[in-house]
Amino acid sequence: MNDDVSKRRLGRGLAALIGEMDQPMPTGNAPVNVSPDRMVPIENITRNPRNPRRHFDESELQDLASSIRQHGIVQPIVTRTLPDGQFEIIAGERRWRASQLAGLVEVPVIVRNVDDRTALEIAIVENVQRSDLNPLEEALGYEQLIAEHGYTQNDLGDIIGKSRSHVANSLRLLKLPSPVRDMLSSGTLSAGHARALIPTSDPTALAKAVVAKGMSVRDAERLAQNDIRSQSEPQTATKPEKDSDTVALERTLTDSLGLEVKINHRGGPGQIRISYKTLEQLEEICRLLERR
Repeated sequence: MNDDVSKRRLGRGLAALIGEMDQPMPTGNAPVNVSPDRMVPIENITRNPRNPRRHFDESELQDLASSIRQHGIVQPIVTRTLPDGQFEIIAGERRWRASQLAGLVEVPVIVRNVDDRTALEIAIVENVQRSDLNPLEEALGYEQLIAEHGYTQNDLGDIIGKSRSHVANSLRLLKLPSPVRDMLSSGTLSAGHARALIPTSDPTALAKAVVAKGMSVRDAERLAQNDIRSQSEPQTATKPEKDSDTVALERTLTDSLGLEVKINHRGGPGQIRISYKTLEQLEEICRLLERR
C-alpha cells in the first residue's frame, strides 16, 4: 500500500484501527465495554516515547484512578508488541498511568500490528480528537510527522479532520521563544494570545504583560499591532545636546539683539540662525551687519 493510500486510510479508518475504544461513553446507560485482546501485566507495558502528549494533570489522574478502582478500565489500552516482548502504548497512556496509581496488577489491552509512523499518527489523531493535547504538544506532533514522514500540511489536515490553516497556525507557535512556549504549554497563555505575539519584537515581554494584565485575545492583538507599527516607523536620530558654552553664547546674542539666535557648529560648516518676525526686525539685522 503506497503512502498516499495509507494516509487517506488513516483519516477515514481511525476507529477501525483502534477498535472504537475512544468513543465517548453513553450517558444514562451502562457503558458498553470493548473486548480486549488479552490481559497484560502492567509492568510489561511501556509508554511510547514518541507520544506527542507530555503533560498529564495530576489531579485528573487521581480522579481517573479512583474511578478505575471502583469500575475497572472500561476502554482497553491500545498497544503494539515490541521485539523484546513488551507492549508499547499507542493510545491510552493516561489510563495506563491511572491504573498504576490505582494499584492494578494487569490491564486489558488491544494489540495492533502497526509501524512507527502509523503508531504516531494514531497517537496524534486520538489526542487531537479528544482535545487532550495542549497547543504546543499538538504543534510538535505535526512537526514530527512532517520532519520524519514527509507529510504536507494538507495531509495532516485530512488526517485530523481540520483545515490546512489550522495546521499552519499550530506550526507557527513553534517560532515563539522558549519562555512563551512554556506559558503556552502550562495553559497560562492561550494559543490565540500566543499567535498574536509571533511577529512582535519581544514576544516574551509582551506575553508577560498580557498575562499580568489579564488581557483578552483582542487586547493582545492590539498590543502586538502597536509593537509592529513602532518597528516600521523610521527612528529619528537623537541630536546631541549643545555644550554649555554654545548655549551661553546663544543666550548672550539673543539678549543683545532682542531676537532668537541659534548656533550650530557640529557635523560640518558652522551656522548661525537669527529668527525675525517683521520686516522692521530684518532691516535692523541688516543695519547691524553692514555697520560691522
